[in-house]
Amino acid sequence: EKQAEDNSSPECSEPRTMDLKFTSSRKYISISVPSKSQAMSPHIKSVDDVVVLGMNLSKFSKPTQFFICVSGVFMFYLIYGYLQELIFSVEGFKPFGWYLTLVQFGFYSIFGLIELQLIQDKRRRIPGKTYMIIAFLTVGTMGLSNTSLGYLNYPTQVIFKCCKLIPVMIGGVFIQGKRYNIIDVSAALCMSLGLIWFTLADSTVAPNFNLTGVVLISLALCADAVIGNVQEKAMKLHNGSNSEMVLYSYSIGFVYILFGLTCTSGLSPAVTFCSKHPVQTYGYAFLFSLTGYFGISFVLALIKIFGALLAVTVTTGRKAMSIVLSFLFFAKPFTLQYVWSGLLVVLGIFLNVYSKNMDKIKLPSLLGLWKKSVEERKSRTLSQTV
Repeated sequence: EKQAEDNSSPECSEPRTMDLKFTSSRKYISISVPSKSQAMSPHIKSVDDVVVLGMNLSKFSKPTQFFICVSGVFMFYLIYGYLQELIFSVEGFKPFGWYLTLVQFGFYSIFGLIELQLIQDKRRRIPGKTYMIIAFLTVGTMGLSNTSLGYLNYPTQVIFKCCKLIPVMIGGVFIQGKRYNIIDVSAALCMSLGLIWFTLADSTVAPNFNLTGVVLISLALCADAVIGNVQEKAMKLHNGSNSEMVLYSYSIGFVYILFGLTCTSGLSPAVTFCSKHPVQTYGYAFLFSLTGYFGISFVLALIKIFGALLAVTVTTGRKAMSIVLSFLFFAKPFTLQYVWSGLLVVLGIFLNVYSKNMDKIKLPSLLGLWKKSVEERKSRTLSQTV
């Protein structure tokens, strides 16, 4: 019996050891594998989604996303540009460009807060320091742009903004380390020459041309160029949503402008003037801000999906259309030099678009056209002989 017990003891101990190993392995598996609810968290699912005005663009193909974004940018920003010029056509409003920017930032903050409440993921992803920089650049872009309308014609202001591609390329080199080809450089040169020609035409024709407006819009252009690259880098690095970007950047910018107007005593005269013309100021400003908010949502979607340079190209095309509508709806002096300089800017836009789609758009060369015509003649002669 003792021998049997001794012989059975290692056999009994072996299964016990195996049991322990099996149990420990089961414990390990149960700890490492997440539950089904954790794997299907809505936060995890929505990380790569691009939502614009409640519409999830990630469900569509790339060409459809591009078409939706471009349609939204053109539709809302054309109305935006018309209302902007309409507000500054109110007699006596031109000195209050910064106050219009303050009201605009206030509406943007409210719209962004409402949209953020409608999405599932309400957390702030991008750091606060980054938002403070973006807000400062946004204030410079929109504030200086609105203020420049007190010194320049609207088409001149818009043609300057069309050439944002130049500082965007410079900002892309220094901020994101990008490199551009010879076609991009040629596009920038065409835009620069067209801009200079348009400005010279405006200085000779427009009676209210002022060099101060050129300085203001140039500074706004530089800030606008930097902000596109900073937004693209922040949104890709932290996966921030459009509504989050709008809410925090414009709400912080609202505080910046309010502090600046209070320190310079520019708040009280603007409030007094706007209270006398509430419909032409606050009423138009609400529609102006609403269409601008919808437009900026589509622009941010373009930046997140396709990059800052393509977004600038699309918005530049929209600005060219705004110039045409400005001459149609508002009386102002006109010269053919506007047309030639505008066409030069359009050529720069085309070169930029072509450089980004060289694989899809293949322009025929002169040698290729000549060879093709020779082959067609040979085939015709052969067919006639047959």
